[in-house]
Amino acid sequence: MRLPNGFGNISKLPGNRRKPYRARKTTGWIIEDGKCKQQYITIGYFATKKEALQALTEYNTNPYDINVNKITFAEVYEKWSERKFENISQSNINGYKASYKVCTTLYDVPFRDIKLNHLQSVVDNSGKGYDSRKKLRILFNQLFDYAVQNEIIGKDKQIVEYVDIGKPERSTKHYRFTHTEIDALWRWADKNEYVQVILMLIYSGCRPGEIFSVKSKDVDIETGYFNVRQGKNDNAIRKVPIHKDTVKFYKHWLDKGNEYLITQFNGKPIKFDTNHGQFTESYWIPILKDIGILQYKNDDGELCQHLPHDTRHTFTSMWAEKHLDEGMRRKIQGHSGKGIGEIVYTHLEIQTLKAELDKL
Repeated sequence: MRLPNGFGNISKLPGNRRKPYRARKTTGWIIEDGKCKQQYITIGYFATKKEALQALTEYNTNPYDINVNKITFAEVYEKWSERKFENISQSNINGYKASYKVCTTLYDVPFRDIKLNHLQSVVDNSGKGYDSRKKLRILFNQLFDYAVQNEIIGKDKQIVEYVDIGKPERSTKHYRFTHTEIDALWRWADKNEYVQVILMLIYSGCRPGEIFSVKSKDVDIETGYFNVRQGKNDNAIRKVPIHKDTVKFYKHWLDKGNEYLITQFNGKPIKFDTNHGQFTESYWIPILKDIGILQYKNDDGELCQHLPHDTRHTFTSMWAEKHLDEGMRRKIQGHSGKGIGEIVYTHLEIQTLKAELDKL
C-alpha cells in the first residue's frame, strides 16, 4: 500500500541483515546535475516492515531529533515518561519525578556521553537517604534500558549496575505505633483501603508477607478467621482470628472478588516476601506520610521511619498492655516453641482465641 506524499518511505536493504527494513523521511529537495533529488533522514532500521512503519508513523505524529548523539538526558526522560506514566500509580509517578529533580547536572548532557562518574556524582551529592538513593538508581536503570531499546546507546553502555548507593541505615529493632498513631489510622480508614490493610496487620499480628499470601477462599467471615497457609516455619501455618472491629475491612476486600484477599490497585497480588518495595514504596510510605505518622524518634532520639513489620510489634505491645493470655498470643502470631502453634484448631479453640483477641 502506497504511503501518503511526504509521509516517508520504507525500503528493504539487500543482504543478510538482522534489521533489513529502513524507514526514511523526506526533509527537502536539492538540484543536482540538473535533476531534482530528495533529501532524507533515516528514522531507523528494523527487523520487520511493520516495526518500520510503526516507527515512521510515530515520527510523523511527534517528530524528534534523529541525531542520537545529541539526545540529552532530559529528552530521554521526557520520551520515557510519556509512556511509563500511563501505566503506573500517581505515587510511583511522584517518586520518579522526585528522583529526576535530583539529576539537574545531567539534564543537558548528551545521553551517549554519560559516564559512571556522572551518575555516581548525582547519588553522592543528592543528600538523600538510602531509600531515595535506591529510587534514584531505579530511575537510572529505567532510562538506560529505554536508551538501549531505542538504540540511543549500545548494550555495552549499561553502567547503572555499578552505581554505589551504599547500605541501608536502619536498625533491626522495631518500634510500635503509639495509641495516637493508631487513632489517626482509624480516622483515615474510610478514606483509603490501604489504611485498612495497616489496621488489619496491627489487629491480626501477622507478618506482612503472611497476610498478603492469604487468598479470598481462605477467609471465613462467618466463623471469623482466615487461614495462613505459608510462612517462615511450621507454626506459621495456622488459623488467625479476625478482630471484631476489622471484620468490615475483610468484607470490603472480599467484595472485590480477587483471587488474593489484598492486592495492588490493578488486582494483582502483592509479592511482599520477594519484593518489599512493591508495597512499601507504593502504599506504605505515601500513606503514612499523608497521615503524618511515618516518622518517629527511636531510643537514641534519632529520626526513623515506621516499617511494615512494626505492625506485628504493635500487636505484641498492645497484647501485653491488656495483660492478655500469652499462650494465646503466641498461637495467633504463629510463634515457634514447644506446644505452640498447632496446625489443626477446633471450632471452640478459634472462638476462644477470637474472644481474647477482641479484648484489644
